[in-house]
Amino acid sequence: MLKEIEIVEVGPRDGLQNEGKLLETSVKIEFIERLVDAGVRRIEAASFVHPKLVPAMADSEAVMKGLSRSTGTKFIGLALNERGLRRALDAGCDEVNFVMVASAGFGQRNQNATPLETADLFDRVAVLAHDDGVPISVTISVAFGDPFDGEVAVETLETLVDRAQSAGASEIALGDTIGVAEPWAVSQVINRVKVSAKQTPLRLHFHNTRNTALANIYASIEHKVHIFDASCGGIGGCPFAPAATGNVPTEDVLYMLHRAGYHTGIDLEKMIETANWLSKQLGRELPSMLPKAGVFPSTINA
Repeated sequence: MLKEIEIVEVGPRDGLQNEGKLLETSVKIEFIERLVDAGVRRIEAASFVHPKLVPAMADSEAVMKGLSRSTGTKFIGLALNERGLRRALDAGCDEVNFVMVASAGFGQRNQNATPLETADLFDRVAVLAHDDGVPISVTISVAFGDPFDGEVAVETLETLVDRAQSAGASEIALGDTIGVAEPWAVSQVINRVKVSAKQTPLRLHFHNTRNTALANIYASIEHKVHIFDASCGGIGGCPFAPAATGNVPTEDVLYMLHRAGYHTGIDLEKMIETANWLSKQLGRELPSMLPKAGVFPSTINA
């Protein structure tokens, strides 16, 4: 029986938010529809943040309104505060992803909050999602390193994971926001925080800024993690983190997993086609390798 890995596609949100070219709402919707057609069943589709801070996400309500809801795909909205969470719920998001932060330097610039302040805020606002029956996950950003403060203590991650779990997070993600993690650190962190997570599933979010993301995914799988974020074409980054480019490309992850006998339910050829289409929409070559190299052997698919 094939082993199951779940991919959460973050290209429409984490990918597009850092692009210099702003896509029309209709193009964003087509992007998401192509992902759905390829078999993606969880998509981070929108970000409910201040439009002046992240202009690429200014049309998030319109994107959500334009999506077909008959496919079984879950559409996720990102929120940093109570206002964003309420907007995500009002827009009909199937899930909300709330962001905690693991270090003060990045936290002050991204959310104007310290790590413990983001945990306190989650305590207060998670109930809104619970009352609406909407799953709310937590992503802990800069979990493996802060561009301003440097290394992040594992003890801080343990505290934040414990707080997220206690407040009812449906899933907890560790975000390598600036792409500094390596497999040995990933293994150590997972071993430590899974105790605090208890039965709450862990998700890993890797950027490929320093070309370690695929190795980090392998290390995570070895430690029983089976949910990963990835971005079509490898687009993405964070407007508040210097040089934080390069989400791990979905199609490159799929090739590695499918070649190893893992099952994702996603059609690799369709993802390559979508990456090529996206490259034309953005007017530039994208970082992912599979659209350039192709699959081997040609029978590998989902």
